[in-house]
Amino acid sequence: MQKFKVEQDGAVLTVRFSGVNKGWEQWLLLSSDRHHDNTYCRRDLENAHLEQAREREALIIDCGDLFCAMQGKYDPRSNMDDIRPEDVGVDYLDRIVAHAAEDYGPYAENWLLIGKGNHESGILKRHHTDLISSLAHRLNSDYGARVHVGGYGGWVRLMFRIQKTVRTSVRIKYHHGAGGGGPVTRGTIQTNRQAVYLPDAEICVNGHTHDSWILPIARERLSDMGKISRDLIWFVRTPGYKDEYADGSKGYHVERWAPPKPLGACWVRLFYRDSGIGIDATQACA
Repeated sequence: MQKFKVEQDGAVLTVRFSGVNKGWEQWLLLSSDRHHDNTYCRRDLENAHLEQAREREALIIDCGDLFCAMQGKYDPRSNMDDIRPEDVGVDYLDRIVAHAAEDYGPYAENWLLIGKGNHESGILKRHHTDLISSLAHRLNSDYGARVHVGGYGGWVRLMFRIQKTVRTSVRIKYHHGAGGGGPVTRGTIQTNRQAVYLPDAEICVNGHTHDSWILPIARERLSDMGKISRDLIWFVRTPGYKDEYADGSKGYHVERWAPPKPLGACWVRLFYRDSGIGIDATQACA
């Protein structure tokens, strides 16, 4: 894992890279909606991507709903058929945290930031416990990780020093997401709205709807020196690993006529290009 410095100030996490030059690259794995403790979680696919993240020395930025946590006492959606045997017990919430830490421990150094989704905020509201903070604490204390806890939304600011003289940045706006996405647009209409109030982002990543797409939008820019240029803002929707549709024969997801959804995450490759940083995003779906 290459060297970098990390500092967190409220909703902004800053990662500083130095010595960037020809041949340099850094992979990111953008994810959300893992629902790791749910029986419908495709852990085989999740583990395959985690192994690939370790091989690529990728940094993982997760945008919430890492936990499903729906089988608690106060959740009207609770169904004991959806709870894994190892999580059954009066200490159910403690168990899902402990087991997630065990599963993610081998990849602890790859985890950079874990945000919170509506499932975690619901547990905090009903049970007064912060699942994400508990998981980050276990990974940091038991595996020597440097996992940072994010919010429902926030920023990751990647700062680069190129050949000792040039400084530039890539700014990532993350937000877990809300609403249903839409059967036709799959939430892409939100890109136009977010582009208006997020003029400083190079990458904008959302989850929640379990859709998957990458939509770059070109922008014309004017510098303080009067120079005209163009760049891209990359909009990313991450699908997650919960396969509720399965074979399409049963379950709440099927009964409400919901379609199958893509599964996985998104790879982002940052690389040295023309004394600056290039961005390339690709889907990691099944």
